[in-house]
Amino acid sequence: MITHRFAFTRPRAIHGAPDAPPPNGDESAIRATDLITGYRNGTSRRVVHRGLNLSLSRGKLTALLGPNGAGKSTLMRTLCGLQPPLGGTVWIDGEPLHALSPERRARKLAVVLTDRVDVGYMTAYALAALGRTPYTRWDGRLTAEDEAIVQEAMRAARCEALAARAVAQLSDGERQRVMIARALAQQTPIILLDEPTAFLDLPRRIEIMHLLRDLAHQTGRALLISTHDLELALRYADALWLMGGDGTFVAGTPEQVHRRGELLRVFADEGTEVRRYLQEIHQRWTTS
Repeated sequence: MITHRFAFTRPRAIHGAPDAPPPNGDESAIRATDLITGYRNGTSRRVVHRGLNLSLSRGKLTALLGPNGAGKSTLMRTLCGLQPPLGGTVWIDGEPLHALSPERRARKLAVVLTDRVDVGYMTAYALAALGRTPYTRWDGRLTAEDEAIVQEAMRAARCEALAARAVAQLSDGERQRVMIARALAQQTPIILLDEPTAFLDLPRRIEIMHLLRDLAHQTGRALLISTHDLELALRYADALWLMGGDGTFVAGTPEQVHRRGELLRVFADEGTEVRRYLQEIHQRWTTS
């Protein structure tokens, strides 16, 4: 078990939004109703998924799974407001996402995407410290408390040794850990991560999944990750969102989704070894 003091501190309260359940008894951190995801091109549009109704629970690690091209990144970008929906509504803590100001949104959810952003000669520490932007004064100066939070976030993401290195000199795996540290430093009640274990070796992938699950369970944060790491998702996630290339969407615990045969259906074309692995798990769960 990986333990970090930072990982178990509760997110800082948001001014004007006390730490309480959203209205109408909805305990979801994120809820989407009749959501349509996709892209607009002038007057035309390309729909990726239609009629999505989903709920992201607090205190749980939810893994978004699906084959390449199923629309996982499109959904992630839509849920965090980087891409407008073609229809439907996304709710954050009971408030419509489109009604939140950028500052308020930044205090509610942190995002780690796979997009590679050019940060020039910025150091790893400076990049992680950007997570404190929603809380800093107009001049961007960090307080002693901010500095401590950034340092603890980098320790939690196991990248404190990289603090003085230029981001441009980091490997893909090192850069990914720094981006996770930035999200942790933001101290939001919701964290969305697109492929957080990409480019990492197996021991680091296991450590990151341990960290994310502990973070969700012990702080009450809602964590959503998209991943191709099927085995680790089945082992560590509390809930699965499964997107099929045919536009289907199912949700449930890993065991529920697997018992219904949904994983076998969605990943049927992913190769013999994947099918054999899923069949072994399916047999184990259906006979237990």
